[in-house]
Amino acid sequence: MSDASVKGAAHALRAQFFVMGVLFATWGVHVPTVKSHYSLGEQGVALAMLISGAGALTALAHAGRIVGSHGPRVIAAVMGTASCAAIAALIATPYYAALAVAMLVFGACGSLFDVSLSSEASEIERITGKPLMSGFHGMFSLGGMAGAGLGSVAPALGLTAQGHLLVATGAGAAAALLASRFMLPVPDKGAAAEHHPLSLPRGPLLLLGVLAAMGLIAEGAIYDWSVLFMKQDRGSEPSIAALAYASFSGAMAAGRFGGDWVRARMAPRRLLRASGVLAAGGMLLVLAVDSPWVSLAGYALVGLGLSNVVPVLFSAASQLPDVAPAHGIAAVAGVGYAGMMAGPPLIGLIAEHSSLTVGLLVVVVFAVFMAASAKRALGGA
Repeated sequence: MSDASVKGAAHALRAQFFVMGVLFATWGVHVPTVKSHYSLGEQGVALAMLISGAGALTALAHAGRIVGSHGPRVIAAVMGTASCAAIAALIATPYYAALAVAMLVFGACGSLFDVSLSSEASEIERITGKPLMSGFHGMFSLGGMAGAGLGSVAPALGLTAQGHLLVATGAGAAAALLASRFMLPVPDKGAAAEHHPLSLPRGPLLLLGVLAAMGLIAEGAIYDWSVLFMKQDRGSEPSIAALAYASFSGAMAAGRFGGDWVRARMAPRRLLRASGVLAAGGMLLVLAVDSPWVSLAGYALVGLGLSNVVPVLFSAASQLPDVAPAHGIAAVAGVGYAGMMAGPPLIGLIAEHSSLTVGLLVVVVFAVFMAASAKRALGGA
C-alpha cells in the first residue's frame, strides 16, 4: 500500500470523525428543542436517550463481525448516512414514537459508525507506526465545536430548528459519502473470520471497558445535558447556552490534537489519572459557581480532561494480543456504551426528582473513579 493512499485514507478518516462530531453536537444543541417540541419533562428526554443507548448496545454486540466482514469504508458510508437521516428526523413529526425510532436508529448506526472509524484509525496507526488516535478523535471534537457553533448562530441566520437540522445533516451525509471513497479498502480479515456476537469481555478488556464507561458517561452527560443546564439552571440565552457544547468540544479538540504528542511522552496510566482529576475539577467549577461564563470555562476544563480518555483506551484495546482490533474496540466500546446508555438517563431521573445540578454530580464521581482506577487498568500499558 503506497504512502499516498495511506495519507489519503488518514485525511478521509479525519473528515469522517468531523462529521460524527457535528452529528452529536447537533443532537446536543437540540435537546431543549426536542423537550419543547414534544412537551417533555427531563424523564421523557431521558427515555429518548435510553432508547438511543439501547440501539447502540444492540448494534455493538455485532459490530466486530459487521465491520470485519465489510470493512470500515463500507460501514462508515452506510452508517454515517443513516445517522444523518436519523438526526434530520428529530422533530419532523409531532409524535413521540417517531422520535423514539429516530433515536433508536441514531444509537445503532452511530455506534457502528464509531467502531468503523476507530478500527480504521487503529489500522492506520499500525501501518505508519505512529500514535495518531488522539488526533483522529480530535476531529470529532472539532466537528462538535463546529456543529454547536452553527447551532448557536442558526437563529441569526434565519434558520428554523428544522432548517438547521436539515442543513447540518445534509452537509454531513454528503461529506461522509465522499470521504468514504478514500478510506482503506481492505476489510479486517481477522475480525471477519469470527462470526459470533460480542460477549461480555473479561480480564484486560473488561477493565478497559469499565474505564471507557466512566469516560463516556461523563462525555455523554455534557453532550446531552450541558445546553439544557445552561438554559434552566444558569438562565442563559439560547445562543449562550449552545456555547457550552462548543466550549467543551473546542477544549477537547485542542487536547486531542496535542494528545498524540503527549501519549508519546507520558505513560497511559499517568495521562488517564491526570485526565480524571482535571475533568472532576472542571465539573465542580461548573456546578459550584452561578455564572454562565464561569460555567463555560468549567466545561472547557472538562473537555480538556476527557479529551484523551477514549483514544487511550481504544488504542490499548486494539493492541491486545490475540484480539482483532475491531473486536477489541467493539468490546471496550460495548461496555462503554452500556454505561453511556444508563448514564444520561440516570442524570435525567435524578434531575426530575431533585435538580440537574445534582444529577451532573455523576460526572464528578466517575471522573474521580477513572483517576483512581488508571494504574490498575493500564499499569502495564
